[in-house]
Amino acid sequence: MLIGFNLPVSGPMAAPATMQRMAQLGERIGFDYLTLTDHVVLPDTSVPGYPYSESGAFYSPEPGRRHEQLTAAAWVAAKTERIRLVLAVLVVPHRPAVLAAKMLATLDVLSGGRLTVGVGAGWLQPELETVAVTPFAERGAVTDEYLDAFRALWTQEKPAIAGKYVRYQDLVFDPKPVQKPHPPIWVGGESGPSMRRAARVGDAWYPIGSNNAHLLDTLPRLEAGIAKLRKLAAAAGRDPASVGVVYRVKRHGQAAPPASDGHRRLFTGSIDNVLVDIAALRRLGVTGLDFDFEGRDADLAAEQMERFKGEVLARI
Repeated sequence: MLIGFNLPVSGPMAAPATMQRMAQLGERIGFDYLTLTDHVVLPDTSVPGYPYSESGAFYSPEPGRRHEQLTAAAWVAAKTERIRLVLAVLVVPHRPAVLAAKMLATLDVLSGGRLTVGVGAGWLQPELETVAVTPFAERGAVTDEYLDAFRALWTQEKPAIAGKYVRYQDLVFDPKPVQKPHPPIWVGGESGPSMRRAARVGDAWYPIGSNNAHLLDTLPRLEAGIAKLRKLAAAAGRDPASVGVVYRVKRHGQAAPPASDGHRRLFTGSIDNVLVDIAALRRLGVTGLDFDFEGRDADLAAEQMERFKGEVLARI
């Protein structure tokens, strides 16, 4: 099981020196990967609307003050040597398909094959209507077609696609990514369309448990979600075992009331509970977990990461 952590690209911890410190600390501690999130612009974040918290507020302070994801990933790649770089997640409609595919291939080459492309269709309508050139209501279809375009560009000698949103043929697209056939694709999202996308093209499904519309915050709920994924993969003509599951943990080791299904929320309570949950998810076939140490204080975040090494990483 891979273990990762989220590298802040927004708020007070997104200063270059702090980002470098956290990335290199995570590499030294032994995390397998770090993650970087993707927003280009945000509406007034004082208005609740974030789907992954009960209050609707962003977890991180000053979420609108942030770096562009792919630029930040390239910079972090240059500051590290071994740790994998996971886009968590790339909002696919934000960037034109051919340009995005080129940027991602470049990242993979320049990082020495350390890129994992987490993807999602996006949820924030004002942002997508500002950034994307395709309609918000069609973002799922756009994402599917762009992903097909990415894979063709990355793997075909003379890539071609004739779709509604992307059309090209006989392009010279080099260099190809270092990783073959292409960088791993982790498909984020908890809705039916997101899960079908993961089943069709994903190397892994990459959910967050706290989506209020599609909760996966307890062991029974996540187990049911994974069972659904396996059925969708089989229906898509794929070996269900070929699709991994990577679970994003927004908060861990904190007290919380039971979930609405009456069960303990995953990764809440003591560190012993965290260890129990890691073991349970490994038995379910979860192939990766990433944890969040964000906040306003870099020293505190570094201390928490060091503590996590001794309390968790050393015991699994």
